Amino acid sequence: MIHRCVMPCVSWGICQGSSGMAVNKTLAMRLLEGKKVPYEAITYDASERDAEKIAVQLGVPPEQVFKTLVVAAPKDGRSPQKPLLVVIPANRQLDLKKLAKLINVKKLKMATHQQAEEMTGLQVGGISPLALINKGFAIYLDELAAERAQIYISAGERGTQIKLAPADLRKLTGARLADVSSSG
Repeated sequence: MIHRCVMPCVSWGICQGSSGMAVNKTLAMRLLEGKKVPYEAITYDASERDAEKIAVQLGVPPEQVFKTLVVAAPKDGRSPQKPLLVVIPANRQLDLKKLAKLINVKKLKMATHQQAEEMTGLQVGGISPLALINKGFAIYLDELAAERAQIYISAGERGTQIKLAPADLRKLTGARLADVSSSG
């Protein structure tokens, strides 16, 4: 069952979905409200982690749902690098070669699920760049986001997505828009 909550919500800690069901606000939702950024929170079956299947549940095209991937800090012999968050459409794959070239390192490696959860403090399937602002991550948003008026990203917990303008996401997170995905 899908529940929608359009800001402003009922109270600081609770959103009321269209079915009347209460939805707990996440850190990401509180951040958006604090900055007066319009958003819509949508809940779905929290057992689902696959972004393309989440898009089906939400009834939206997979290219509108963006997944947040964690890339281990690059090792390049220079000063210690920060881990990366890369936000790409559900129907695309992260292109590590493009990303490595972009940040001028030879090789990058995806974090394992366990590493991603340890680095972010969030569960895979619920990792959100909005929940990780000022946590030491460099953030990259796939350039395809700029083609959309609204995108969906995790609200910082499994089972809740946030619909917002990509420009607002970039402004809040400092994300760099870049060509970092491929169709294959």
